[in-house]
Amino acid sequence: MNSLRIITKVRKKGVLILPKRVREAVGIREGDEVLIEVGEGLLVIRPLRPKIVDVDPSLIEELLREEYRLEAGSTRR
Repeated sequence: MNSLRIITKVRKKGVLILPKRVREAVGIREGDEVLIEVGEGLLVIRPLRPKIVDVDPSLIEELLREEYRLEAGSTRR
């Protein structure tokens, strides 16, 4: 794995500019969300990528029907 080290400044209000080379190296584009982790003197910034899962649509329909049934039952008190 090739490492990339860049020095940058924290600006007013804590704004941190990620240089183009850094953004391109990890695939961050304008408007993307990032995950920031802080611990033991380290700051880690990662692109936030949603996980795509393969779910059977009939399972979703079944879960929604069950949720609707449970909500309908809780309003009959």
